[in-house]
Amino acid sequence: MASRLTPGAPNLHASATSLRTVRQELGIIGVVLGAQRDALDDRAIANMLAGYAYVGRLVNAGLEPFARVEHLLELNRLVLCGADPARRIEFRTHLEATEHRFYEETDAGINDVVEWARFNTGRSVWQRAAGIYLRILAKPQLFIEGNHRTGTLIMSWVLMQAGEPPFVLTTANARRYFSPSATIRDIGKNSILGMLRLPRIQRRFAEFIQNDANMIFLSPHTSTDQSASRIGLVRLVPADLPRVGPAKVQR
Repeated sequence: MASRLTPGAPNLHASATSLRTVRQELGIIGVVLGAQRDALDDRAIANMLAGYAYVGRLVNAGLEPFARVEHLLELNRLVLCGADPARRIEFRTHLEATEHRFYEETDAGINDVVEWARFNTGRSVWQRAAGIYLRILAKPQLFIEGNHRTGTLIMSWVLMQAGEPPFVLTTANARRYFSPSATIRDIGKNSILGMLRLPRIQRRFAEFIQNDANMIFLSPHTSTDQSASRIGLVRLVPADLPRVGPAKVQR
């Protein structure tokens, strides 16, 4: 299936309905949240919706994934804290540690993911989205916490930039999503085992997200802000969010 190449806005109402249905039917969703103790509660769902909305704004602005990597870091902050300045202040130490890991750590930082993305620009959007997602999750993971959720948003950015719908968890795709997501965390991305296993997992995951693509999660004639207002998500990413460390731009 060819990519549509016409970006649209995420359908936040459909995404919210799907995530709430998953919560009701599956209960504890530890893999998605990156920790066995966490549940897909109202705050986690609201934070994911804020993340999808942020991705929609990036796509509508014509920003290519990895052109400004600070947006990837912001997606992780949204996943963990939402757009609430008070929570960002409360978890400032964790956010600062995540930023250091993101920019400064050679093995765990963003450079590995960026290099893979640049080297694989000729692949299909499904292969690129799957590969980027798996590079984020493979050991060592990109973020200290929230890699599955943030990886899903970054994968959705890649897909939406090509006119495809974002990936959203549903009761139909949840179990197929969980299996590789759980396996990949124990595979070193640059290890011999990783070189042998990652390409096969990537092919299967790319086929999965392509076959699972659902246009209900994309609103081609609706802006992201309109989609957000329909579900009462007005202040998605306020301009007055507190800064956490100096801004850095990938060169």
